[in-house]
Amino acid sequence: MTKNGELAAYIHSVETAGMVDGPGIRYTIFFQGCALRCKYCHNPDTWKLMGGQEMTVAEVLEDVLRYRSFMRFSGGGVTITGGDPFMQPEFLIELLAALKTEGLHTALDTAGYTGAGNAEKALVNTDLLLLDIKSIDPDTYKDLTGVRIDASLRMLDIAHKLGVETWIRFVLVPDITDNFDHIHQMRDFLAKYDNITKIEVLPFHKMGEYKWEDLGIKYELHDTQPPEADVLAKAREILSI
Repeated sequence: MTKNGELAAYIHSVETAGMVDGPGIRYTIFFQGCALRCKYCHNPDTWKLMGGQEMTVAEVLEDVLRYRSFMRFSGGGVTITGGDPFMQPEFLIELLAALKTEGLHTALDTAGYTGAGNAEKALVNTDLLLLDIKSIDPDTYKDLTGVRIDASLRMLDIAHKLGVETWIRFVLVPDITDNFDHIHQMRDFLAKYDNITKIEVLPFHKMGEYKWEDLGIKYELHDTQPPEADVLAKAREILSI
């Protein structure tokens, strides 16, 4: 997509002082578009590619740079998330390059499903990969997301090859991803990747359920509650590195 002759993308929204998507204070950019249909997704309004605001790299960068001092003071930077940023790969690659030219720390949050073909071009300007692995069990992954796990693991292999620091994100959903055999399998699988410096075990929540209702989409996890504290603590202990 172009805007006034320049490469552009559909941007859902931005958060100018995020604290949860990487180190420090972060300017977080939410891209439109996602190929996954995760049952617990809290941003189903980002699934469709078209929507939000059409922005060029220059327009995004102009706003980002207004917050440069806050990011530098806190050891923060810019996080690109979604949706899934790889749904708009050309823009993603150009934006990451522009951010690095400005000396900003970059983090890329993705499930990796659509990104294998463009991963190296994006990751060469990525300081931190936030890779969402929904479950290490292929059947659970497919049931939860609607897609296969293979592409996500290929993204991890590419990041490892390039030496890109990686944080794994895993959401603990009662009766879906809280199988401790699978969690142990995930620990053993991830242990071979020396570029992984953190594994975040995030508790399932329903804060985005209202968005499903607003969009007229059935929310299958209506009766699912957040995990018990002891179950969450055990999962975090298993996956601690």
